[in-house]
Amino acid sequence: MSDVELIKSHLTAYPDFPKKGIVFLDICPILRNPLVFETLITHLVHHITSDTLNRSPTKKIDVVVGLDARGFLFGPIIALRLGAAFVPVRKAGKLPGQTITASYEKEYGMDSFEIQADAIKPGQTVIVVDDLIATGGSAKAAGELVAKQGGKTLEYLFVIELMFLNAASKLDAPVYSIVQSDD
Repeated sequence: MSDVELIKSHLTAYPDFPKKGIVFLDICPILRNPLVFETLITHLVHHITSDTLNRSPTKKIDVVVGLDARGFLFGPIIALRLGAAFVPVRKAGKLPGQTITASYEKEYGMDSFEIQADAIKPGQTVIVVDDLIATGGSAKAAGELVAKQGGKTLEYLFVIELMFLNAASKLDAPVYSIVQSDD
């Protein structure tokens, strides 16, 4: 079984969650299996080191941005493996100190993300990590926060991409996803 098939086989679908008409793909079974979780992290790091780094003028990633909350599960591990900083992007009101805010529309409402104002230095290369891209609103907001600080987003990485929503077209850098779903 390939690593993609292994990861995909550990996703659980929950119809009508969090509301009717949405099929929620749960990554928690991946986290409960150390071999599958390691496979996921290794897959992403391999992609970054063999592909994403080619787009970096310095041939390194300076910052891994993880989106609240599931991006926090992968982002710090990936950052450690790359020798990069980890920067959380959180829901509004959750970070101390001076922050920068960007609002976005979700599948079921509006929300805001924040980043600490000194988290990314001008010119730093950044990748953005989360578990799933649906409409692309949260990823786009994260990209705006990176750009406001002068960082350069090289790529957005996701475990799952809902292809039928065409979210990648809304972002300012390429998208990489391990599992693509048309449902």
